[in-house]
Formats: sequence, structure tokens, C-alpha cells
Amino acid sequence: MDERLDFLFLNEKEAIQAGANDMARCVDVMDEVFQLLGQGDYLMGCPNHNAHGIKIYFPKETPFPRMPVKGPDRRFMALVAYLGGRYHVCGEKWYGSNLANREQGLPRSILTTVLNNADTGAPIAILSANALSSTRTGAIPAVGAKYCARKDSSVLGVIGVGVIGRACLQGLMCVLPNIKTVKVYDLDQKAAQDTCGQVEKDYPGVRAVAVPSVEEAVRDSDVVNVATSGAVSPEIKEEWLKEGVLLTLPASAALTKHVMQTSTILVDDWKMYEAYAQELRDEPGGFAANLSGICGYMMDLERDGEIRREDIVDLGDVVMGKRPGRTSDQERIIFIMDGMPIEDVAWGYTVYEKAKELGLGTKLNLWG
Repeated sequence: MDERLDFLFLNEKEAIQAGANDMARCVDVMDEVFQLLGQGDYLMGCPNHNAHGIKIYFPKETPFPRMPVKGPDRRFMALVAYLGGRYHVCGEKWYGSNLANREQGLPRSILTTVLNNADTGAPIAILSANALSSTRTGAIPAVGAKYCARKDSSVLGVIGVGVIGRACLQGLMCVLPNIKTVKVYDLDQKAAQDTCGQVEKDYPGVRAVAVPSVEEAVRDSDVVNVATSGAVSPEIKEEWLKEGVLLTLPASAALTKHVMQTSTILVDDWKMYEAYAQELRDEPGGFAANLSGICGYMMDLERDGEIRREDIVDLGDVVMGKRPGRTSDQERIIFIMDGMPIEDVAWGYTVYEKAKELGLGTKLNLWG
């Protein structure tokens, strides 16, 4: 081995110093990601190039005393991707999650992003990725709203104000300049009230109010975001939905078949859901039984002919001008997203570049 091979390590504090929480910048970067997605200049896992990631499916029970078993939001995944354009980088997000982490004083998810040279495969950076991941997750509803919300949207309804919910709120406020009222619902009413106080501090002139129910958060809202993490998805009834509403779903919501059939369905990447379908085609119970949340429900409806593939719109096609975003002020749009590793690679690379510029992080030697 004649060459010295170094990579940059960024801990969580350093990643934040390098801009991991810079939502306005992240929204711009995610917009660029969807341009590359629409062009096809990307690769994700598996031969179909569109796999969300490789996941360990923990068993319900096991004879091995130390083997982890299935639990609330217990996941371990490797999400891999190549992103082209100015990035030309490979990478992955390592995703570990367990709701029981909170009992140990740990966040539900513990995340790491690894970036690799696309030609040699050598690591160029390893980043702590909790702030990085929450920011890029919050930016995706914002990109959808940029192209598909009504231009005169003035009322934003927010359901769930955990880490992801607050990030989505921040992202949406970046692209909805006419918001005058924010309605916030959370099972934790104190968290909802605290969020309202922060909103009014961050956005002078905006009125924020904590509401006591999902219904009140939804009614009369021009844009509604759902980011809850419980086992039960919040029910949203059709009569609560305002004409022309944009419903953004980084998490799940319980919607009727009629709502799905009479709305425009916008997705982050339909090819990713086709990859899910290939992976889960032999599993009993349909897609909804094996893929959490509204994603599996949508896939079951499409497979059964209840909604048509040609009526499902890819955000990448909208960003590239291949499909229209909103076609009228009356159109109801439901934006369903499950996250893609190309987003983590793009934002991780952006943070890495800024860290180098600022002289942050620790250079570590792999060999040489």
C-alpha cells in the first residue's frame, strides 16, 4: 500500500457547525436532488437501482437469548446510493432505531452517514447524522410544497412536533411566504404550546395556536403536515380537508380509499415503491401488512387497480417540468414520501464540503 488514505470524521456538534441544521440551504439542495432524480443521474441499491435500503427484519421471538426481537420502531438498515451531477459521490446512511432507546436516555434513531469516492470506493468522510437526517427529512415536504401548494396558502396545520415534525415545519415556512397562521397539534400539549411560542419568535407576524385535536389542525388549513411516530396513524376525514389542500406525509395518516382516489397522489420516487413491491411480492398480507404506514396502503390500492399508476406523479418529474405540479386551486394533493439515500448523500456531502472549508472535523488515517 503506497498511498496514504485519510478520511474526515465529523461528530454531531461539528456537523451542526458545518450547517447540518441549515434548513433553507437544505431545501435548495433537495430541490437539486430531485432534478438529478428526474434526469436519472443517480443509483440506489439492488439491480433495479431504486431500493430504499437493506433492512434487518427482527423476528417476533427467538430461541437465542441475545438476538434482538421485533419491537416498536425497531429497525436496522443500510441505505446506499450514488448521486451524480456536481456530487459524483457514493454513500450510505446507517440507520439504527428502537423506541425503547428513550428508556436509556438515547434518541429513538442513531444515525451515521458514510461518503465514499465513487471511483475507488475509499471513504472520504464519516459523519454523525442525526441533525443531518432530520433536516433533510424536513426539507422534502418543503420541496413538494414549493411546486404543489397553492400560491396563496396562508394557514399551515402541523400534526406532530417531535424532531421531524419541527424540521418539517421549519422547511415548509421556508417556501410558504404567505403563511399567517400555524395550527399545531401534538398529544403532548406542552410540546405543541412550546412550538407555537418558537414559531411566533422565529416568524414575526405569524400567529401560532395549539389546537386540541387533529380535526382542528386540518380544518381550513391550506397545507397540512403529519409527522407522528406512534403505532396508530392519525385519522384524517375527507370533510376536514379544505378544497385545494396539500397534505404532506413524511409519516403516515389514515385516509379512506375515496380520499386517495379523488386526490392527486404525489410521491418522492415511484420506482422505489416498485422496488419495494419486488422485495415484498411473496410476503403474505399484501404490501400494507409488510410496509409500515401509508406507503404500503398506496401500493395495495395501485396493485388492485383502485388507483391508476398514470395518476401517480413523481416529484422529480414535476421539478424537471415533465409533469405539472398543481393544475388548479381546487386540486387536492397528497404527497407521500418514504425518504431516499440520495437525499442523505447530497446533504452529507454538502455538510462535508462546508466542514473542510471551515477546518472542522478530525482527519483519520485508514492506512498508509
